[in-house]
Amino acid sequence: MSQQMIKVALAGNPNSGKTTLFNALTGARQQVGNYPGITVEKKEGFLNIDDFSIHFVDLPGTYSLTAYSQEELVARNFLIQERPDLVVDVINASSLERNLYLAIQILELGAPLILVLNMMDEVRAQGININSPLLSKRLGVPVVETVARHGLGKKMLVQTILKEAKKKPSWTPLILSYGPDLDPALEKMVTAIKQENNNAFPYPPHWLALKILENDEEIKGIILKENPKLYKKLDQIYQEVSAHCEKTLNTYPEAIIADYRYGFISSLLKDVVQKNTHAERIAVSDKIDKILTHKFIGPLLMFGVLYAVYKLTFSLGEYPLTWVNNLFDFLANTVNNILPDGLLKSLIVSGIIGGVGGVVSFVPLIALMFLFLSFLEDSGYMARVAYMLDRVFRIFGLHGSSIMPFIISGGIAGGCAVPGVMAARTLRSPKERLATILTVPFMTCGAKLPLFILLTGTFFPKNKASILFLISMLGWVVALLVAKILRSTIIRGPATPFVMELPPYRLPTWQGLFIHSWEKTWLYLKKAGTVILAISILIWALMTFPTLPKQKLNFYQKQIDQIQSQISRLKKTDPLNDKIKTLLAQQQKLKNKLQNEQLTNSFAGRIGQALEKITILAGFDWKTNIALIGGFAAKEVIVSTLGTAYSLGDNANNSVSLAEKLKNDPSWNTAKALALMVFVLLYAPCMVTIVTIAKEESWKWAGFSLIFNTIVAFILALLTYNVFS
Repeated sequence: MSQQMIKVALAGNPNSGKTTLFNALTGARQQVGNYPGITVEKKEGFLNIDDFSIHFVDLPGTYSLTAYSQEELVARNFLIQERPDLVVDVINASSLERNLYLAIQILELGAPLILVLNMMDEVRAQGININSPLLSKRLGVPVVETVARHGLGKKMLVQTILKEAKKKPSWTPLILSYGPDLDPALEKMVTAIKQENNNAFPYPPHWLALKILENDEEIKGIILKENPKLYKKLDQIYQEVSAHCEKTLNTYPEAIIADYRYGFISSLLKDVVQKNTHAERIAVSDKIDKILTHKFIGPLLMFGVLYAVYKLTFSLGEYPLTWVNNLFDFLANTVNNILPDGLLKSLIVSGIIGGVGGVVSFVPLIALMFLFLSFLEDSGYMARVAYMLDRVFRIFGLHGSSIMPFIISGGIAGGCAVPGVMAARTLRSPKERLATILTVPFMTCGAKLPLFILLTGTFFPKNKASILFLISMLGWVVALLVAKILRSTIIRGPATPFVMELPPYRLPTWQGLFIHSWEKTWLYLKKAGTVILAISILIWALMTFPTLPKQKLNFYQKQIDQIQSQISRLKKTDPLNDKIKTLLAQQQKLKNKLQNEQLTNSFAGRIGQALEKITILAGFDWKTNIALIGGFAAKEVIVSTLGTAYSLGDNANNSVSLAEKLKNDPSWNTAKALALMVFVLLYAPCMVTIVTIAKEESWKWAGFSLIFNTIVAFILALLTYNVFS
């Protein structure tokens, strides 16, 4: 017998514990992707129970269904277009009034709703009592109490979902009164919609009318496109009521709607929430914040915490890093011994193992860093970091909301500039948004980490955590200085206010930590197995073709064969002869020389040598240039390209790691390593980020970012190299 499918959407405000509940319900039965055409993450999971399969969709965290941000738009469109069987709204019970604002909007849309009052342990700790049965009775929806991070209430929620799904609830919109000024206008709009709509829109008429009064640009655009005649009628009513409200009340319809919703919530909560005055006290989070967000102590502790992340990552990750490196060395040696010399062997050893292996070998360190950062994020500390940095951001002309795009882009290491650029949509001021978009690529994203880890471990083994920490801080300093320059010159404009809610501190669950860190690590691995593999093979081809003239190849091959004949004769007559070692060394030297000439003759070699006339000023030779060109496509490719270049070039020795090759190369030193890290940190964003900037702003600003960032990076790399030389 086939199982009956129940589609359940999980909605809720950010920091409500929605994703923690999603993880508790679905465990490992999850899949992560993106909504079509955008970078907002889509999480889905399944729970099979009895004859039912519950399909959970974790919607982006949002405060309302008014489409100001991409997340709000995604959540709203999913509810309207997918029409799930049930919507579970996860509420932070400590902030019941504010969280219910989203629930009211979901009910106005007509969706069958289950309310989850989460974090009830914190509510009780604050001496607050919530009468859930009374709230359920007044709203007409089931209310379930949970403590998601401990799994409490999960069973009751699943039973409630099954019970409600069996009723097959219909979509019935909640109709609220919005007062004598708006109700008549709403009635006129609903009548016009019913007359003109002809079921063309998948929205309840009353909800559609509300969106017009809330001046919802997306809904207005849809109506204008589908039915210009109806749009004209609705817009005329909106203009009339808007002018009336401004004239009589000195306000606008959207504000009146918000006031009436909160008024409804206030009456709804009367006698539902009771505070035990004898138990009221300063919350634990407030006590902790007096220290962690202190004007002077807070920033010092923040730097200490972030430095500890780097220190622990290197200390704990040293052994697994060695194991993975040894595994790839073993693979390279095995293939080297099995396959005869030729293009296939070169492709596998140098292109695939030397390229992709160079990136994948850093997975243990990156996974550990993601684990620690997930702990900081889930515990609520990252919100404090954002709060403290807001004071600094204002000095440099950025908005407080710019902090999250910076952190998402890798402001604490390990992020990605693409979602960071997208996250800047939350900024209302176009100029503050543009300044943020142009500066977030300076952060230490996860794609840059492999090179930084490689160079710090090779040239600064005793201070690798300190150097990596300082490089990350340099990204912040340059980003802020560039923002100040841009906001004082070509992107002038006034600053806008910033308000931020600090969630209470929570002890993260092991399940949540592992799921979050695994998701990010898996995306990194998936990229290594697809994008980086493809680019590595492409770069290997550019480093391999065109081949040397046949005459020169024959010349080298003849000498190599002659030495091989001598070695074979000696092994037969005198296998312990010391001359065998000398001949083997001569033969390897000839092979390296042949490979090096081939590399310099290739397309990539010619481009790298042409650029060397300029880049040598910052210490970059032609092999490094090839890697940096590959980095325009994806920053992870820099390490894989270096691995391929040194596997093909005169340092070719596949039994030695890339770190050892660089360490033994006389052209490398600490000054060059520092200069390269500075350049990679700051130079042009990767191809995907450039396209994202173009979509969010324009190709003009994308081109500006490409050229401007590279110039800034080269100047600072040049200074670094010459100072430390």
